[in-house]
Amino acid sequence: MKILDYKKKRLKFENNWLLKSLENLEKDYWGAIPEDESYLVTTCYKLRKKPLNQFEIEDFRILIGQDIGLKYLIPLALDILEKDILAEGHFYEGDLLKSVLTSNPNYWKIEREDWKKIISIYGNNLDLIENEAAEFNTGREIIKAFKEFERIK
Repeated sequence: MKILDYKKKRLKFENNWLLKSLENLEKDYWGAIPEDESYLVTTCYKLRKKPLNQFEIEDFRILIGQDIGLKYLIPLALDILEKDILAEGHFYEGDLLKSVLTSNPNYWKIEREDWKKIISIYGNNLDLIENEAAEFNTGREIIKAFKEFERIK
């Protein structure tokens, strides 16, 4: 996975930050996975221990969808979306984009450059998104999420 301008410009992470887990980067240890937890909670606990350079699209989708580690995961997700706006985790084409667009608005209010970047990525891929919306309800949901996202300004 290629890291674009984030590593060099705005984000001032350690050189080896992609080799670390969210738990290491945030210096926030959640402890052992509670017994009898849901699949989602168990997965989030496990993913917080996984090095970022080993993340798959589904890992990003899950944690971003839960507003976990946005400071580290959104820039990486934007790099993925720039290459493939309809990148797919385990649900449907564009599920990563939908997770990004519906993530915590407070993140986007602070990280204006990331907000501008996703607006640009979306605009550059409007034909693909509209084709998806013409064929599938999930595409229409992405467009609806984007309209809400634009209002964050």
